[in-house]
Amino acid sequence: MKTVRIQALQIGLVFKHGGYQKMLSTGNHWVWSSETVYVYNRGELLKNPPYDLAMLLEYPEVAAELDVVEVKDNEIALQYENGLFQTVLQKGRHAYWKSERRSGLKQYQYIKADLSQLEIPGTIDLISLMPQPLSAFVRTYTVEAHEQGVLFIDWKFDRLLSPGTYFWWKNNTPVHVLKVDTRQQQMEVSGQEILTKDKASLRLSFYIQYHVQDIIKALVDNKDYDKQLYVSIQLALREYVGSLTLDELLDKKGELAPFVVNATLAKAAELGVKLRNGGVRDIILPGDMRDIMNQVLMAEKKAQANIIMRREETASTRSLLNTAKLMEDNEMLWKLKEMEYVEKISDKISSISVSNDGSMVDQLKQLFVRGRGRNT
Repeated sequence: MKTVRIQALQIGLVFKHGGYQKMLSTGNHWVWSSETVYVYNRGELLKNPPYDLAMLLEYPEVAAELDVVEVKDNEIALQYENGLFQTVLQKGRHAYWKSERRSGLKQYQYIKADLSQLEIPGTIDLISLMPQPLSAFVRTYTVEAHEQGVLFIDWKFDRLLSPGTYFWWKNNTPVHVLKVDTRQQQMEVSGQEILTKDKASLRLSFYIQYHVQDIIKALVDNKDYDKQLYVSIQLALREYVGSLTLDELLDKKGELAPFVVNATLAKAAELGVKLRNGGVRDIILPGDMRDIMNQVLMAEKKAQANIIMRREETASTRSLLNTAKLMEDNEMLWKLKEMEYVEKISDKISSISVSNDGSMVDQLKQLFVRGRGRNT
């Protein structure tokens, strides 16, 4: 025989030839050498028992000391120790050795959850259990503050979702959340190749600002509302451009945006969208057409420049004629004009060399008093 000591807060199971014999409590015990003793700590999981658990539970004294949790298919059990979460138990039979309440050891509580249902009961504190350890069992969707969501359960519309975080159990039921940005958005319709009424090809870029007003219409009643809105704007652009010649379009390009917005309002309302405003970003002509337009513009500007030059020349000639008439009638004005030109010429002369042969004084006298002699 041999002696086995079972410490406090421990329990022992005696087996002989693979069969259960008895349970040992705290203290010293004599056992036969052919017997095997397995010692376990109270409050811990019964791991790898040497005997089938179902058969072991048929013994009343063992069953009384075990806390058995059975978790079915599509279930989980949340284990708490003195109110604090410990672990997640999945399907199967889990056995824990009971602790004496006066010992102050582990005391377990369990909350079972049915994963076949979508809604998570309020008794489960998701704030402390997410993202770990429940992330493997919970699907999470977040709707941002500037968004609204639409919930589809089993491919059927269920309800609208306001901003927040939502949790559902993971199971075979399909759950989908579609979200839309409720802020003002801008759509670019770029590089549209369009023919005008006179068959001129041009490339046009347009933008429009909008926001989603009716979530149900946008996400439930329609598929790809933004693509449908894009096509509506394209058609409105082609309708307006195709009804005008190139010259008319360039003259009336300011009317293009209001026309497109008004023509698209009805379709946008069906899509749950409210249009704000729009505008033309670019009108690009092909290379050969652009060269022709530049030549026309240059010819127009040259013609305008010629007209201005002719007008200025006419005004200058008329001014010279009036000046000549005044000088013809007034000898003093003539003399002042001569002196003005002499002054202008002298400004350009740096030095003057005079050679006097005795007759220069007489010549100057004749030059400056010639007018006086005429008056007498």
